[in-house]
Amino acid sequence: MNSSGKNVLIVDDEPSLRMLIRAVLESDGWTVHEAQSGEQALEILPGLTLNAALIDMRMDGMDGMTLLKELNSIMPGLPVIMLTAYGNVNSAVVAMKHGAFDYLTKPADNEELKAVMAKALDYSRLVDENEKLKSAAGATVDMIGSSQGMLHVKDLIEQAGPSEATILVLGESGTGKELVAEGLHRASLRADKPLIKVNCAALPADLLESELFGYMKGAFTGANANKPGRFQLASGGTLFLDEIGEMDPVLQAKILRALQEKVVEPLGSVSPVETDVRIIAATNRDLKKEVEIGNFREDLYYRLSVLEIRIPPLRERVGDLPALVAYLLEKLGRKNNKKVRSVSPSFLDVLSSYDWPGNVRELENVLERAIILSRSEVLGQELLPPQVHNPSPRIPAPEPVSQQQSQQQPAPPSPPGPTTLDDAERQALITALEANQHHRERTADALGISRRTLQYKLKKYGLTRR
Repeated sequence: MNSSGKNVLIVDDEPSLRMLIRAVLESDGWTVHEAQSGEQALEILPGLTLNAALIDMRMDGMDGMTLLKELNSIMPGLPVIMLTAYGNVNSAVVAMKHGAFDYLTKPADNEELKAVMAKALDYSRLVDENEKLKSAAGATVDMIGSSQGMLHVKDLIEQAGPSEATILVLGESGTGKELVAEGLHRASLRADKPLIKVNCAALPADLLESELFGYMKGAFTGANANKPGRFQLASGGTLFLDEIGEMDPVLQAKILRALQEKVVEPLGSVSPVETDVRIIAATNRDLKKEVEIGNFREDLYYRLSVLEIRIPPLRERVGDLPALVAYLLEKLGRKNNKKVRSVSPSFLDVLSSYDWPGNVRELENVLERAIILSRSEVLGQELLPPQVHNPSPRIPAPEPVSQQQSQQQPAPPSPPGPTTLDDAERQALITALEANQHHRERTADALGISRRTLQYKLKKYGLTRR
């Protein structure tokens, strides 16, 4: 339904009656759609946004009662007014018991028709408003936790969701940035339109550009047909740009133009294409620092950070662990076809003393491993992996230094002995790999670097496993 317009579908096999009703309703500000049969009404229904429907009780083929049931199934809550001959009022009353909003006898009095349609419009807007309230209330349903930090995140989602503001979601890897984006979309006025997600770190710059903006036939070898980009696919909805801190500077300029001018240029196109999308971006980087060292455009940063939502890491909300564990046990138990009722107190104690460098994603992996290995319905601490029992100290990623800073600041004195900076970095990589069972994504998360950077360093130090 549509809470801002006045759209009605008339279904009747008498053209003269449809014309008469159309004239009355259009003079009252309604946009009128017509169908001469129930079958035709169902054909055109997917392309319509409606506030009400007027249906004749008796038609050739599908009758009004059958169509009423179909409409109630496809568009629940849509007010349907039945049109009936004077001698068939009883049938219309039966239809109301089966979900019809009201009925009118033919030929309907003009003023009575307008009055019934006004009531139907009020009802449809009330249904829409209730749906929006339910959507807003359920926007944070997947955000588990009642710590102060998580309550603040949920409050921001509910406040910012209905706005059109561009949102920047900040948080370490595994904290649930995608869940926040989904919550913002559900709470928005665009909730019935698509939410399109793009991982900016997953593709090289040239492929990412064609994914975002699309391309025209013949734009490059292999472009055999026009392909719409993610901006076009998200039209009317929300575009989620995950890991935007990894984006190439040239592509950053094109994103900035799309934000400022609301247009994109598909590869090979000679004319821009207008877009209507809301942008939600996310990163695990400190974009202010990235701006300072020249890795991220300052103007794009300020465009993206109209409102920032920071998700606290799991180590800052250990009080949420019992609720998270209970939720994940049920979810992972269903996934792995195993019934697990709870965890032992010692299991929870070990979880609470670990600092969770991989955040909720790492917790989910640890619990899934324990569920798979468990032979009972209560998980014991012996099922936890070594890195949780005996965690290695976290190794922060080295701070990036700009070229200007490196010229201004003298090089630090070399450490005593034969150990070089490369030797120390190589040893840190080996330690982190062993602590995470050579799982590269978890290792990158633990070191606070991207998987691409980790891959580069492994190659550099000859640590790539073949």
